[in-house]
Amino acid sequence: MVLCCVGIGVVNRNGGGDDVLPPTSQERGDTVPILQRSSASQGICYGWVLRDFYKYTDLSVGSNLGDGIAVEENAACPRWVQVVARVAYTSESSESNDFARVTVEASDDVSATARLRMESGLERLGLTEDAFVDEPGWAVTRAAVSLPLLAAEAGVVEPAPTPAAATADAPPLPDAGSDLWRDRWGYLLAAVGLLLFTALLFAAGFWQRGRQRRKEAGGQGRTRDVRAAGRTPEGR
Repeated sequence: MVLCCVGIGVVNRNGGGDDVLPPTSQERGDTVPILQRSSASQGICYGWVLRDFYKYTDLSVGSNLGDGIAVEENAACPRWVQVVARVAYTSESSESNDFARVTVEASDDVSATARLRMESGLERLGLTEDAFVDEPGWAVTRAAVSLPLLAAEAGVVEPAPTPAAATADAPPLPDAGSDLWRDRWGYLLAAVGLLLFTALLFAAGFWQRGRQRRKEAGGQGRTRDVRAAGRTPEGR
């Protein structure tokens, strides 16, 4: 019975099929500066972790501190939030499907409710488990740059402030009719700016994905045409 259990454990650990691809150097290089700006303005560290579910290895780790530097248990990050994606590719002979488990982890001062809200926010932005299965490297970096907006929505931090334009002797604005809007208009503008910036990143990413898939589909179609043209009535 003990040998049987050990054998099952070995099959589960090595049951993965294709390798889980980490983010490219460009994706990591584009992500770190965005997290650096958000961390500096909001006073919290942001990071990402991509793991191979079957091999129990970290394929990519990064944060506002740099590529390859984690925020968890880092003295430079007393407050932190990170997205952790565990992706598994099963072999073709397996009856199980490929899958991903995506969670938002954070320092102890961030409540479980806030973490769940941020996880739901990732799905709302299109970063579902299927997206992590299809393109894990792209998805985990896009999830990382979404964390500042989602953390602000969950009440973990204040929205990143928008830079104010320098004006000389600007006259004071008249009082607004509502103290609520007068006191929080800056936060609202910051939230809108972050949302628009994130939307642009997603639009560019999905456009690139669609273009690549169209190329792959076109190549497969040409291969099928060539094969069909080479068949003869006797060979059918």
